Amino acid sequence: MQRSVKSLLNFNPGPTRCCSGYVSRMRHLMKIKEDDEACREALKCGSFLLYHKLAPLLHKTTSGLYKLASLKTSDLEKILEKVGKDKHFVNESVLLGCSDKGIPQFSLEMGQYYGEIDHSALEQQCGGVFVNLRKAFFMLSGSDAPLVAKGQAVLRWHQTNGFCSATGQPTIRNQSGSLRVCHSSGITYYPKMAPVVIVLVSDGSRCLLGRQSMFPAGMYSALAGFCDMGESVEEALHREVAEEVGLEVETLQYSGSQHWPFPQSSFMIACHATVNPDKTQVSVDKAELEDACWFTVEEVTEALQMKKPPRNRKGEPPVFWVPPSYAIANQLIQEWANQQQLKRQ
Repeated sequence: MQRSVKSLLNFNPGPTRCCSGYVSRMRHLMKIKEDDEACREALKCGSFLLYHKLAPLLHKTTSGLYKLASLKTSDLEKILEKVGKDKHFVNESVLLGCSDKGIPQFSLEMGQYYGEIDHSALEQQCGGVFVNLRKAFFMLSGSDAPLVAKGQAVLRWHQTNGFCSATGQPTIRNQSGSLRVCHSSGITYYPKMAPVVIVLVSDGSRCLLGRQSMFPAGMYSALAGFCDMGESVEEALHREVAEEVGLEVETLQYSGSQHWPFPQSSFMIACHATVNPDKTQVSVDKAELEDACWFTVEEVTEALQMKKPPRNRKGEPPVFWVPPSYAIANQLIQEWANQQQLKRQ
């Protein structure tokens, strides 16, 4: 919470980014990304995340929890054969990254290309279940959530960018899926994210959280909105708070950033903001939010301790809860709660 938005220019991602292992891995990844032949070789020894109509494949562990299913090339080829697909279908995979051990990671959509693959038969062969991504976020932990989000985002981008916006002609992807080219116009298309500011507003002792009508019952989150063309992060943040809740931001601090796959690949830029404690009357724009309320640190701390969404009983008010731990909104709320606890010591 000590970094300002301006510190983005001098942000140091940490010592692990400077180690020779990381540099070697990133250069290896760049080679796979840009060289079609290198990518084809990598496909022979990669790991694969499977999706069916953009729902990721998860495996249930012996403890009853779920984890992201990752398949080796040989295992995937066997599954493809059993569901009636040629093993060369593997070449439709798109590159995601490279594991700490240097293994190339790919995602593959099983429910869109070259005819329909039976959903149930595929789950049976894979020994898992395809789960809607929003639901999967509450079932995954650690590095699984961001990886599965990236996999879906890249696959969705390819599905929606099959034609050139200038000529209407088909675009052709490179082997890794890092770009698409219209050979008629010469335009190269790259995957894009829409910049979004997300801000936790505080009056010094409480934080302000809002909810949209589409949120699950009882869930409140930090305020967020898309950046307009030509806006800076600071300008977008001030505007969004004024529009949504009728408050004027006095100070702000940069916290972090995150790719978010909803609605269609957003780049979340997270900040903390303060308002005048004598001017905290909220005026909710009902076109933007269903509700917005001030919460105490006790209420927030209790919500943060919930490991999964609460079960709301019929006839009773919904239980207050916050986004899952993977969401950067949760990070903002946790940082604020920690700061409040330190102030009380």
